[in-house]
Amino acid sequence: MKITVNGTPTEVRAETLAGALDELGYGGAKIASAVNESFVPATARENTALSPGDRIEIVAPRQGG
Repeated sequence: MKITVNGTPTEVRAETLAGALDELGYGGAKIASAVNESFVPATARENTALSPGDRIEIVAPRQGG
């Protein structure tokens, strides 16, 4: 299905947020995620279904200063 990830149109096969994150290479990474501007806790990603056109935001912490 076609979704938008951090502003970029993206095609994924996964039907859940957790599956999409794994597919996009974020499996196991410490990140924050949101679907359609709503924060999704890591514990809820497995049960968060995606639909075509959803917008996912992925934020990874950075170090440095």
